[in-house]
Amino acid sequence: MATEHNAQARNVANGNGDPLEKDFSNHNANNGYTNGASTYYMNDTNMDHGDALRKIRTAGSISISPELFEKIYLSPQNQVKGDLRKTFGNPTPVALVGFLLSLSPLSADLMGWRGAGGNGAAGIGSYYFFGGVLMIIGGILEFVLGNTFPFVVFISFGAFWLSFAATLQPFYYAYGLYAPPGGTEADGLATVGFTASFAFFLVFMGVLCFIYLICSLRTNIVFVVIFFTLVCAFGLLAGAYWQNANAIGNKDPAAASLAGRLQIAAGAFLFVTSMAGWWIFAAIMLAALDFPFQIPVGDLSTLIKGASEKQKARDAAMSDREQGMA
Repeated sequence: MATEHNAQARNVANGNGDPLEKDFSNHNANNGYTNGASTYYMNDTNMDHGDALRKIRTAGSISISPELFEKIYLSPQNQVKGDLRKTFGNPTPVALVGFLLSLSPLSADLMGWRGAGGNGAAGIGSYYFFGGVLMIIGGILEFVLGNTFPFVVFISFGAFWLSFAATLQPFYYAYGLYAPPGGTEADGLATVGFTASFAFFLVFMGVLCFIYLICSLRTNIVFVVIFFTLVCAFGLLAGAYWQNANAIGNKDPAAASLAGRLQIAAGAFLFVTSMAGWWIFAAIMLAALDFPFQIPVGDLSTLIKGASEKQKARDAAMSDREQGMA
């Protein structure tokens, strides 16, 4: 059966029966793989590059297990029209890079490592261009590929990083509006109005992440860890801002001390988030390059069955009963 499947895959790989440039579905003892019809289209002087590129296909990419699909795309396998997943590269690692290179330094800043501080203001550039740009690009490409869950997650977090960077950027005057008369724009950061108001943004980011946490129960354990720790971190950060508001308004040093501890705890949770993110990023890259070993991510897509799968099972059982009665 496997031989027949590989033969069929080679025949349909390019739709017209032409041999494959590189056949990754067929192993041999010498180099592990065979060349399609022992030919390299890119070296054929009688063929232009456009025709050559159209003929280069990988038979091994025709089918993919649900576990591997979920690991690569961070979403349960779904049915979409067309062959875009065999045409374009996987955008998921790009979005993860943007997320991780924004979040990892921020978590260290919040914990005050090596004297860091300033609510992560030193990373405004990375929030814009890594967190914002890369996650938005990754999200758009996930949309093109038909992967709804990572599309929504990446776009929303790309918008979060852009919003966070804009809030810290003096040009947007977010905190400057709260500055007392005669004070500098930076004085607005230490006002009750700004700190109490910004906390609500963090609260509802936590609500969003809680919804993502529920949805991630059909993806993998690492994704569940990421969203669980994000929910905790956003809640702790909101508490830190509200306690700072209490400390400013009531001149209460105890509230200021509590705010500091809450911020450190939030940074610790975000550090766990980033480590889980680096783990899943490494897993995706190893899977994409077909490494001889893989990093487990705790696939949940086959354990928690979807509604459509359950309906198919019920329909199949009903059909079997009807055939038995006949």
